[in-house]
Amino acid sequence: MERILTGTPRHSNGALTVVALAQEAGVPRNALTQRHPDLRNEFYEQVRQRGAVPDSEARQKAEIVKLKGALAAKNKELGELREDVLDLVRIVNQLTLENQNLRARVIADDPTIVPIGRRPPP
Repeated sequence: MERILTGTPRHSNGALTVVALAQEAGVPRNALTQRHPDLRNEFYEQVRQRGAVPDSEARQKAEIVKLKGALAAKNKELGELREDVLDLVRIVNQLTLENQNLRARVIADDPTIVPIGRRPPP
């Protein structure tokens, strides 16, 4: 623990993690996480007392920032899509009304309306 905290690791990369601590001590990681959680907690407490942030915590904070950014982008996109849906509903309603009007004019034999596929009389 002391070698990692002083920046002089011999058997690990010196990261402020339980994995590096286990490598430095020459024991399996689960020995620290399951059988000796008191040593793990002491290690993290000493890391915090020295003003450092454990690497795992720093990675989690970076991931949270990244995910919050992605969530904000998706929320913005969702808002834009919802606005587009409202615009499309208005357009469909307008086209439906125009189509009904044209059908009524065809039924009334309006000479200015020629259905596709039907030729006007000579």
